[in-house]
Amino acid sequence: MQQQHTDLDLITGVLAGETANYAELVKRHQRFVFTLAMRFAKNREDAEEIAQDCFVKAYRALGTFKQTSKFSTWLYSIVYTTSMTFLRKKRLDTQSINDDEHVLQIANAGTGLDANIYEKKAGYVYLNQAIDLLLPDDAAIITLFYKGEQSLEEIGETLNMEPNTVKVKLHRARTRLKEKLQYLLKDEVKELI
Repeated sequence: MQQQHTDLDLITGVLAGETANYAELVKRHQRFVFTLAMRFAKNREDAEEIAQDCFVKAYRALGTFKQTSKFSTWLYSIVYTTSMTFLRKKRLDTQSINDDEHVLQIANAGTGLDANIYEKKAGYVYLNQAIDLLLPDDAAIITLFYKGEQSLEEIGETLNMEPNTVKVKLHRARTRLKEKLQYLLKDEVKELI
C-alpha cells in the first residue's frame, strides 16, 4: 500500500530537488485551478492558458511559500492574480461594450448549452450557468467558498481582503447568484409548462 504524501511533504521534496513531486501537486490541484480560472476567463482556451501559467508561476515561486497557510490557498491566490492580469490585458485588446449588451450576450451563450439530463435534474448545469453570469470577483468568492471549501479567512488571504470584507462580498455574491438562478429557471419553467 502506497503512503499518501501531504502537500507540504511534496513541496519539501521539490525544493530538495525531487522535481517529479511537482507533478503530483499539479495532479491534485489542476481541476480546481482550472475551475477557478474558468470562472474568470469564461472560455476553455483562456482558462487552460491561465491554469498553465499559474502552475509555472507556482513552481518558480515555490521557495517563497512560507507554509503559514495551506498550499491550496497560496496557489489560488496565484490563480486570482494571474486571472486578473490576464483579463486586464485581454480588455486592452477588445473594444469596450455596453454592460447591458454584454449581459445579454453571456445569457444567450449560456442558454444553448446541451447538457446531460441527469445534470439538469441535479441542478448543476443551472448553478454553473448562473455562476458564469456573475462578475469574476463574485464567481471567485462563490467558487472558493463552496467548491474549494475554503474558510472566510482563507479566501481573505487568497484575495488579499479582510475576512469581514469577504463575508460581506460573499453575502452580496449569493444574492446576485440567486437573481441569476431565478432568471435562468424562470425560462426553464416556461419551457416545462
